[in-house]
Formats: sequence, structure tokens, C-alpha cells
Amino acid sequence: MSGTTGGQEIENVVLVHGAFADGSGWRGVYDRLTTQGYRVAIVQNPLTSLDDDVAATRRVLDQQNGPTILVGHSWGGTVITEAGVHPNVAGLVYVSALAPDAGETTAQQYEGFAPTPDFVIDVTEDGYGFLNPEKFKAGFAADASDADAAFLRDSQVPVNMAAFSTPVKNAAWRHRPSWAVIATEDKAFDQAMLQHMANRIGATITNVPASHALYATQPGVVADVIVTAARYAVSVAR
Repeated sequence: MSGTTGGQEIENVVLVHGAFADGSGWRGVYDRLTTQGYRVAIVQNPLTSLDDDVAATRRVLDQQNGPTILVGHSWGGTVITEAGVHPNVAGLVYVSALAPDAGETTAQQYEGFAPTPDFVIDVTEDGYGFLNPEKFKAGFAADASDADAAFLRDSQVPVNMAAFSTPVKNAAWRHRPSWAVIATEDKAFDQAMLQHMANRIGATITNVPASHALYATQPGVVADVIVTAARYAVSVAR
């Protein structure tokens, strides 16, 4: 994919985390990008609803001073699919992320694909989901150290499970160039599901041997794809 924003590389990057996590897992990606001169902002999704997470993302996008690469991990892919129609967004990067079409829900993306027995969600009485602590490392962060996986497990943020049944109104990937980084050892999604979603949106795909937590365990690969997007995305926000 070619093209630039008037010959100038995009300097702004916004990172959106997924369910069961917060923005701290992006630290390695943040460090690599800021060292290269990018202006990076990290959204802290409340995970209370799709609308709330999209609003949190738009709030951060409003603060950007020009064209921006919007990046989402996992559930964050649904969020950037909706929020990515923001005029500052020039390109999208999906990191082992969901990518529904307009009118589709997150839950629908799983239909027809294999189950993921290591990714176990325990649901509370009020409808929020935590990843099962006994299965957490195997299902979410198998390639992390025991200490890092324990921190991710113990700092996880529960998600309102109803969010997965909320359809998106917009599909930004229909209007923005997209890239996808896919973890080939992902236990949260069937591999065929990840490849199907990335191919459907026309993303330029990078496969990396990693767990679902590749945003934290493979920050170099993820950052490199973001840099590629920043160099070649065509701005629609000029």
C-alpha cells in the first residue's frame, strides 16, 4: 500500500487495549515508538460498554494534532472499527484483533470457528467477565514470563459481557488502509478466525509466533508494523 500524508510521515499513534487488560501492556510498544520520535497516546478503556470504550478512544483522538495511526488489540479491534471513522485517523492496525463489519457484533465473529478451551471467562453475577486465573497464562500470555503473566492476571480489568453483543454502526476499515499483526499461537481466537477477519478487511498481514498477549510480548514486531503504517497510510483527514 502506498501513499503519504502530503509527503510527510504520520507522527501520531493511539493505542487501544482489549478486554481483561489495561493500557500498561503497551509500554514496550510505547517505548519503541517514542524513541523513534512518534507522539503516542494510550486509551484506557473502561470496558463497561462498546459506546463507553469508543467514547474514550474518540476523546484521545480529539487531542491529536494531525493524522493518526489507530491501533487496537483483541476487543480493541472492535473499538477501533467503530472509532476509526474519526477524521484524524489515517490508518488502522489490528493486533490479534476483532474486526466486525457495520451491523455485526463481536460475538458474531466467532461463529463457525473452533472453540478455544484454554481461554476461559468467569462471569460475575452482574455480567462482567474475568479470565479464569488458573487458565490465564495458557489462554492469554503463554509466551510471557511467569512473573509478567501473573501481573497481567492480577491487574486484569473485567469487561461487561453485554458489549460483545452490541453491533458496530461503522466499519472504519472500509474507508481506511489497514494492517494486521496476528499471533500464530493465539489461544483466545481460532487461528482461522484471525486470518479470515484480517483478509476480509484487506489488511496487510504480519504473522508472528506469539500468544494473544503479543502486544506486550512482541513489542518490536508490533511497533515495526505501526511504523510501516505511519509511513504508508494515506490520510483522509487532510
